[in-house]
Amino acid sequence: MTDIFHEIEEDLRRERMRKLWDRFGSYLIALALLVVAGTAGWSGWKYWREQQAFKASAAFEAASELAAAGKYQDAEAAFQALAKDGPAGYAALAAFRSAAVAAQVDKAKGVAAFDALAADAALPAALREVARVRAGLMLVDAGTLEEVRQRVGALAAGTGPMRNSARETLALAELKAGNAAAANKLATEITEDAEATGGERSRAELIRRLTAAAVPPPAAPAAPAASPATQ
Repeated sequence: MTDIFHEIEEDLRRERMRKLWDRFGSYLIALALLVVAGTAGWSGWKYWREQQAFKASAAFEAASELAAAGKYQDAEAAFQALAKDGPAGYAALAAFRSAAVAAQVDKAKGVAAFDALAADAALPAALREVARVRAGLMLVDAGTLEEVRQRVGALAAGTGPMRNSARETLALAELKAGNAAAANKLATEITEDAEATGGERSRAELIRRLTAAAVPPPAAPAAPAASPATQ
């Protein structure tokens, strides 16, 4: 008797499954096909990304070799091509290398290239700040104090991660312009910054030693006034 009930239950279960399949089978097949297609598409996209990164890496290495060999114009063109068509990470790196290579031939052209990067809203703010400091550094030798201030003055006075690099750049420009006291002040700000790196501190200490004579000694404390009883 029990077997009969089991057979009936099994028949009912099969009947429910058949009805469910008749109703939703096509949807299940479509879903399965979508999963397979999606997996294949993801794998294909991932492979394509890897190939693009490999090609960009090879192109960047080739451009770097041209720069190391002193073929600056060829290297600049190669970096510019990668900056235009390469993946985002390599494109940004290539744009900076292109500007640096341009500066090897023509400082003014290099400054203009870094200025363009500093003004590129498509780049992260941190990279734009790096570009401003790079332009300022080149102008320490090739420009005026005011031109350096235009690039890094706001960074040096701020609290961003590039503040000490900007202070150092501006201190060098002040020192070159003969403003030893101003250079000393900027160097002191670096040494007193708890987040300054070891290299930044060492260079700032050197600037402080070079400009120490321009800093007036602290004023002697005033002598206490004599009390009426001692007069």
